[in-house]
Amino acid sequence: MNRNMPKDVANKDQALDRRDERIRHDDGLPGALRSFVNRVRSGDLGMLPVAVGLIVISIVFSILNPVFLAPNNLVNLLFDCATVGILSLGIVCVLLLGEIDLSVGSMSGLSSAIIGVLWVNSGLPVVIAIFAALVTGALIGALYALMYNRLGMPSFVATLAGLLALLGLQLYILGPTGSINLPYASPLVRFGQILVMPDWISHGLALMPGLVMVMVGFAVRKRRRSANLSTQPLTILLGKAAALTVSLEFAVYYLNLGRGVPWMFGLLVALVIVLNYALTKTQWGRSIFAVGGNREAARRSGINVRRIYLSAFMLCSTLAALGGILSASRLASSSQQAGTGDVNLNAIAAAVIGGTSLFGGRGSAYSALLGIIVIQAISNGLTLLNLNSSLRYMITGAVLAIAVIVDSLARRSRLSHGRA
Repeated sequence: MNRNMPKDVANKDQALDRRDERIRHDDGLPGALRSFVNRVRSGDLGMLPVAVGLIVISIVFSILNPVFLAPNNLVNLLFDCATVGILSLGIVCVLLLGEIDLSVGSMSGLSSAIIGVLWVNSGLPVVIAIFAALVTGALIGALYALMYNRLGMPSFVATLAGLLALLGLQLYILGPTGSINLPYASPLVRFGQILVMPDWISHGLALMPGLVMVMVGFAVRKRRRSANLSTQPLTILLGKAAALTVSLEFAVYYLNLGRGVPWMFGLLVALVIVLNYALTKTQWGRSIFAVGGNREAARRSGINVRRIYLSAFMLCSTLAALGGILSASRLASSSQQAGTGDVNLNAIAAAVIGGTSLFGGRGSAYSALLGIIVIQAISNGLTLLNLNSSLRYMITGAVLAIAVIVDSLARRSRLSHGRA
């Protein structure tokens, strides 16, 4: 140390050196664990509850019936996840705004009916029928946004009215027969029932998340170093990527022992990744979280709040229409029962169970994926046990109630830590 340096400057430099040393120490594995524990204690649970719940569900059902974890049973479970999972993905968009869409089930049923009427009854190409169903979904979402933005109608009321109207329209266009069978040998039906990825494609796709994590991690490290900021240790970055890659590769290997990874589930995962990127890396996504967190503050900061509501409702209804198309391909028919029953509630419950807050401003696209896997795992396990379907409703309701309670307690904890 320079002897001519003033004492206060020397003390300041020593304090900065100690702080840098502490930061480097905290960036190690012990620091990462402490950071994780602190986030959990402050109410930032993320997807921890649903991950723990899924592990518990898998253990319980595999003990009661070993067939539950059989490769082909898991493949069937993934096929079933895709249809309602895409509906739930749209629900995430409106829940992030603190709103709700109660008509996604009816919208999916109407979309299924449009496919049957235009494709089978009218003889139009299936591509035109799919396009018409998606456009109908987008227009319905725009109508909800109009009623909310211009008329001040609560989304609960607007979409509840839409639920009834769309159900009536579905029954009307299907006519007295009430059901239209789709060509079993068509590519659309084969996509929903039997098409799976070749082994080499599924293993290749399983490598990509780990590679992307490493590439993004190196880019972040470079930017932080150029700004003289602390960086995550390379061992932790590589360890996370390796753990993710090994987990995904093992899952793919195990599913390939059966029929393989369904293309339809791959479509769901692709949509989740795209929406997650849009929510986390684009101005639109940041605006969604800002409006959901505090609408007035978002408006004062220059965000076009009405446009954000319009985009969210349109995206939700369009995804519901896509889910209806996949449901028709899965069942090889368009019927009056499509989109009814527990479809609507399962789509909403999956988003909430997966970790999206009902209060708005918190959640992710992966919430829909994890939540629908939990719900379908419960349904599949109870079916294997040959138990009454009434138990499925009660257990799903209990899981949903627990998820909302956890969300409420986490929100209270975040508020208390914020005041502190």
